[in-house]
Amino acid sequence: MAHLQLFVEVAAAGSFASVARQRHVDPSSVSRSIASLEDELATRLFQRTTRRVALTEAGERLLARIEPVLAELELATSEVRETVEEPAGTLRLTSSVTFGQHCIVPLLAELRTLYPRLRFHCLFSDANLDLVGERIDLAIRLAPHIEGDVIATKLIDTRYRVVSSPSYLRDNPLSAPAELSERNCILFDLPAYRSRWRFRDGAGHVETVAVSGALVMTPAGALRSAALAGLGPALLPDWLVGGDLADGRLVDLLPEHDVTATSFGTGIFAVYPSRAFLPRKVRVVIDFLRDALRRTALRSRPINVT
Repeated sequence: MAHLQLFVEVAAAGSFASVARQRHVDPSSVSRSIASLEDELATRLFQRTTRRVALTEAGERLLARIEPVLAELELATSEVRETVEEPAGTLRLTSSVTFGQHCIVPLLAELRTLYPRLRFHCLFSDANLDLVGERIDLAIRLAPHIEGDVIATKLIDTRYRVVSSPSYLRDNPLSAPAELSERNCILFDLPAYRSRWRFRDGAGHVETVAVSGALVMTPAGALRSAALAGLGPALLPDWLVGGDLADGRLVDLLPEHDVTATSFGTGIFAVYPSRAFLPRKVRVVIDFLRDALRRTALRSRPINVT
């Protein structure tokens, strides 16, 4: 089995020396192992030159047969091993800046206590990082749905709300979504968010309201701070303002309406590169985040103020 695995690695690298460097062994030991396999099969698997090695016809047939078998064997072995081993290693995780600061960082102490052998490399960015190119194990994305060659699982549904400070509401009472078109709103710096907001009432009627304002900013945490300071109404997700609403620091201006700038059906998704096997370190963090976000949502049920 060891000879066959080495054969696959040499076929991929096209060099005995390259495989030897990867394995930190002498090139002669790699050459001897391949020679032993060729003797056992009574056929030459590689054509050797001074610069590289290339598969013979027999070598190509062998590779086509054994490569998927070895991959399945490695997968089965890894799955069994990870059922008994404690999650360990480095998990590279990315999310938006505000979500990372507001939702992930406060959970890291509990995660580290549960899984002390895990290390976390957090890359918080409002750009959607390339999971493969950046070697990302897990991305947290906020969207109506996830596209592309990745695997995604929804952690929790999200809802957007138009919020303001109680003092702003006292001075600027609001009774209908259309009245927002006359207000100086706090706007998120994305085209869909800074020009119109959509509202859906209990009967399912959807109304689009043009919005404008003197304050356009990112990231979302800055809009929250501006709303808390009484600078106007802002459209923000419940994961960011749920605690403020529950404690009365912010007020949901139109609690009987669903509101969005894009789609009413949005969620928080765990996203990871498409692969046959999900490492246990990723799986346990996904399960932990799903449970933690749901617990936080239950604790942050807002108080409606009219």
